[in-house]
Amino acid sequence: MFPTPSSVGTRVILAAALLLPTAFLSACSALGGDDGCHDTAAELKRLAKQPLLDSPPAHASAPANYRGVGVTTGCDDDSSGAPWLHADRLYAFPGKPDDVIAYYTKTAAAAGWKFEEDPAAGAPPATVEGACWTRTEQGRHLLLDVDLRPKGFSPEPEVGTGLAYSVSVGTERDGGKETCWH
Repeated sequence: MFPTPSSVGTRVILAAALLLPTAFLSACSALGGDDGCHDTAAELKRLAKQPLLDSPPAHASAPANYRGVGVTTGCDDDSSGAPWLHADRLYAFPGKPDDVIAYYTKTAAAAGWKFEEDPAAGAPPATVEGACWTRTEQGRHLLLDVDLRPKGFSPEPEVGTGLAYSVSVGTERDGGKETCWH
């Protein structure tokens, strides 16, 4: 079967529409446009090696649909400040949120992380949404976040009984002094 003239025209238009944004972005980069995430690979690798990303409580494991994924990294540049570099890992845990927070509170403190309480009036306890710790390492201010309500993962983590949570270590590209509760 051969394509009809109208389907060929449609394909040409579709191909042009798909290639135009790439050509435009390449031209912007050639003119000096920079998204702030260039040359961050070394720092992202360093973040991915943070020990607490690979040190979950006993019986925690990757969610059934995330086995083999391990640590993921990213650089977010929304152009309103310094780009945010982060390394993340998802876990499924058969226990309670209190057990997760108690484990990371003890483990993070032993590794030199400082717990930061949410200063907002009426803020829920850490065992509801999660907790955050900070430390400075090699001139970088780092945030360790344990999120008991991980959002934005696709597909949604499959945990069976228990809960899903994420562990993230992040920093501003410039090493900044970002706090847990900006």
